Amino acid sequence: MAWDEWDQLKADAVASGSAQMQLNQAPSEGGTQAGAASGDLKSDKRAWVKAGEGVIGLKAGVGEALTKLADGQAGLGDTGGSRSAAAQKELYESWRRYVSDVSGRCGALGGLLQKAGHDLSKSDQEVKAEVEKLEVKYKDTEAVGGQAKGR
Repeated sequence: MAWDEWDQLKADAVASGSAQMQLNQAPSEGGTQAGAASGDLKSDKRAWVKAGEGVIGLKAGVGEALTKLADGQAGLGDTGGSRSAAAQKELYESWRRYVSDVSGRCGALGGLLQKAGHDLSKSDQEVKAEVEKLEVKYKDTEAVGGQAKGR
């Protein structure tokens, strides 16, 4: 699509009066007033529980990957005489920690999903606070390797 065509499409949208969209709220019975629920929202508790079980089920595959990672590292021995072996060990430790955190994250998030299936009475703010706690607890680790580290 040419830029002039894209500019024309944008201009047409502005001229026709763009519709406002807000995905986190349902319109009220009367139309577009934000903040009022229509009462038509339905939730299937079994779907939440099944989603939680699926996420928790990911832990098995992650655990297998962690075992394979450890098996691949076995026999490395003393890394004192080789910079590449020391770098490999550092990389292994980083990935071991990362994959362990992924496993923990799967368990914690799966548990939250299952809990939501059992108890949907929590407010959006309470659920958001629990997810934010996970984000803090399982914050991605800083990248390692490739830095000179004074060498």
